[in-house]
Amino acid sequence: MCAGDFMLDTDYYELLQVERTADEKTIKTAYRRLAMECHPDRNPGCKVSEEKFKAISEAYDCLKDPQKRSAYDRFGHAAFRNGGMGGGGAQDFGSFSDIFENIFGEFMNGAAGDPRANVLRGSDLRYDLQITLEDAFHGKDVELRIDTSVCCDPCSGSGAKPGTSARSCTYCAGRGKVRAQQGFFVVERTCPTCRGAGEVIAEPCDYCRGEGRSEKQRMLHVRVPAGVDEGTRIRLSGEGEAGARGGPPGDLYIFVHLARHAVFQREGTTLFARCPVSITTAALGGVIEVPGLDRQRHEIKIPAGIQSGKQLRQRGAGMPILNGRGHGDMVIEVEVETPTRLSARQKELLEEFRKTETGDECPASTGFFTKLKTMWEGLADG
Repeated sequence: MCAGDFMLDTDYYELLQVERTADEKTIKTAYRRLAMECHPDRNPGCKVSEEKFKAISEAYDCLKDPQKRSAYDRFGHAAFRNGGMGGGGAQDFGSFSDIFENIFGEFMNGAAGDPRANVLRGSDLRYDLQITLEDAFHGKDVELRIDTSVCCDPCSGSGAKPGTSARSCTYCAGRGKVRAQQGFFVVERTCPTCRGAGEVIAEPCDYCRGEGRSEKQRMLHVRVPAGVDEGTRIRLSGEGEAGARGGPPGDLYIFVHLARHAVFQREGTTLFARCPVSITTAALGGVIEVPGLDRQRHEIKIPAGIQSGKQLRQRGAGMPILNGRGHGDMVIEVEVETPTRLSARQKELLEEFRKTETGDECPASTGFFTKLKTMWEGLADG
């Protein structure tokens, strides 16, 4: 790209490698291809590429504008010299703006460089959806009732009265923006006549008053995937408010909230539950059944002598992994329950047990009180 010399006065059509009869789309495609090839960022330090980049930008800035193109076809480069239509410095500045709008515009807004896209695009909507933990485990189909703007039926979203149509704004030549030179700089602002739409409606639609959209309640079917957590955001592209005058619609964002569960608490894919266990089961061991959110009965083995606070893990019985395979775990925290209602016979049996205690049955409590006794004896001796 850096080899050879480059003349800035080369014919604009030759610069863009198009015929003089080429339409606007062909000229734009050629410009974008060449601009990517000789952009200074792709050819650092190459003066020739830099000059060519400026030249093709100047050429495109002229040929994309019907008035400038007509003047160029009649008078050539002379049409823009000595105070002609648009000074050289302003054209270079404007063309750099077009680089971002036309080359990178589709990646930013999906509007292929249309400067009116942001003006006409509908607003994004938010919907807060509360579901149960069971719904989050299995997934759920929900119907949403949303009050929003939709495309106006009578005018098909154009905003113009049926049988009529909008006309291109003459003030900004349909661009939706106007440029004004202030000293050494060029300032670009939204067109005050069409407010950035690029079009003017002479006879507005009676139903939507020229907006191209109207308020209506919509029903949407949404599938909430299994494994969603608190704050999960679901994006529905194009389901937001309708754009003005046929502009692109916004998006709908659904924020998921989980209702408090009576048994389980969730941390990521792990389910936690506190499970009270009788003193006899804790002392002798046994098996308890815990119903999981997977609608299965999980048998949890309780080892003899278990203490309160001990956690037992059931692999694969937790929440499903969102957009993945497998499940987390279910963790049961044991809570040994002291009986509060005893029959006479039960009290009698416990009294017999107490008489047989040696202190070895509960080493933690025995050790604690031994330490206390030692401490008090030390204070007394002091």
